[in-house]
Amino acid sequence: MQIDRQKVREQFASYTRKYDPSDPKIALKIAHTYRVADNCEQIARSIGLPDADVEFAWLSGMLHDVGRFEQVRRYNTFIDSESVDHAEFGADLLFGDDNLVTGYTEDRSADKEMEIVIRQHNKYRIAGSVTGQTLTFCNILRDADKVDILRVNVETPMEEIYNVSREVLLTSGVSDKVMTQVREHHAVRRDIMKSPAEHLIGHIALAFELVYLKSWEIAKQQGYLYKMFDFPTRNESMRKAMEETRYELEKFYENSI
Repeated sequence: MQIDRQKVREQFASYTRKYDPSDPKIALKIAHTYRVADNCEQIARSIGLPDADVEFAWLSGMLHDVGRFEQVRRYNTFIDSESVDHAEFGADLLFGDDNLVTGYTEDRSADKEMEIVIRQHNKYRIAGSVTGQTLTFCNILRDADKVDILRVNVETPMEEIYNVSREVLLTSGVSDKVMTQVREHHAVRRDIMKSPAEHLIGHIALAFELVYLKSWEIAKQQGYLYKMFDFPTRNESMRKAMEETRYELEKFYENSI
């Protein structure tokens, strides 16, 4: 795929200027987008993809959260269950009637594949119908997104992420349903995460799902994953959950790498 990265960056900047950059949620997603695109490029190169595929992967990172900005404007939340599925919403904006993708690149040859990758990036599991090269691109974007979500949880006030007060955040607990999924070494299903503490555990558990070695290397190098374990909870079930999650994660990677 041939793209003009400067044009993509300019179009993204033009689009996001319509929203309030002083809103921490908007600022968060602008920074997140650039970092995910960079992660996509690093992961794609690490597995030896040709330059044209590296460009596709980078562009998928730039486009993956387009739906987040309108989601925040309309609903003031990142919680899809309380608003819209941001991946589906973003794909509709890019490839539906608005056809926003045309502002980013004149090359229409990869639109169908890109639409699949954008729609699949936030799903608990990638659809079984997605195979081959498209599956590779899905895995790259999902890994890149997960790695930067770890950073977001450290650098952004969690009250902004989870739309709760500091008191609620520090005193919320974790159910055994959530910890059962951690013990099984996979991501926590969204439908069972109810408290802010459970969402934090769920974000840490994303590390169980990383597909590529490069993704884990980036996560370790950045150091955000282990900073998340310093969360100053005042809830005993959350304290125990953090200890157990760290143990399970270290055991998982010790046996996997």
